[in-house]
Amino acid sequence: MEVTDLIVEAGKLPTHLYRAGHGESIIFLHGSGPGVTAWANWRFTLTALADQYDCIAPELWGFARSGHPDPPPVGARAWLDLWIEQIIGLMNHLEIERAHLVGNSRGGIVALHLIHRHGERFGKVVLMGTGAAPYRITRQLEMAWGFYDNPTAERLAEIMRWFVYDPATIEGDLEAIARDRLQAALDPAVRRSYEAMFPPPRQRNIDDVLLPEQALRTIEHPVLLVHGRDDVVVPLETSLWLLQRLPRAQLHVFSRCGHWVQMEKREQFLWLLRSFMNGSI
Repeated sequence: MEVTDLIVEAGKLPTHLYRAGHGESIIFLHGSGPGVTAWANWRFTLTALADQYDCIAPELWGFARSGHPDPPPVGARAWLDLWIEQIIGLMNHLEIERAHLVGNSRGGIVALHLIHRHGERFGKVVLMGTGAAPYRITRQLEMAWGFYDNPTAERLAEIMRWFVYDPATIEGDLEAIARDRLQAALDPAVRRSYEAMFPPPRQRNIDDVLLPEQALRTIEHPVLLVHGRDDVVVPLETSLWLLQRLPRAQLHVFSRCGHWVQMEKREQFLWLLRSFMNGSI
């Protein structure tokens, strides 16, 4: 299935995105690892689901080839507001009235805020390894957000190893992946944005974007929570916490799996995603 790579002028900054397929729209929101791109997060998912869905994977402002505000806002909350504006503006530009959402890690937090603020624009929601719950920042996440304290290929490879339970499940060695991502991460605009997104003390970058429990309990969208049991970046407890507060949530936990469910458990994840979207689970 052909994947279109394009830059869209929608809103105050350009949005770089990948798009494939036809049918109901699904917007895929990437995570916040250093050097991340939409393609790195979603290349397998987009091509697999494009036979049935209009799959759209934008890069959030401040990441990769999308726009970078200069000067950048400081702190996770300010960036979150920008991303909400970006996704709604992108949907309006693409004339998408309603879409499903799949959010990986930090992208899941964006997805939750989108359905809270603009619930009528969205259908089903998948949250993967999403730390939208009160928890103490892990050492691994602290190091990932603090990557630019020591921005080397070796440090990035170490971070990538934390993201998986078994590196053998990832196509290509993690060192090669890290070298590719390092090039993106060291772009001056990317670095400027990233350092402004996740300044110390980094616990605030979790606490400042949490929705109140009362708000979570009002969300009536069907939500599928997906988490790796062995995730050391964002602990499984965050999804268990959300399960107790989102009225129409279900949770699937993959054993022997870390933070990259969509890569480590690719076929099982795709089956789960299709089943949830078509209503069979």
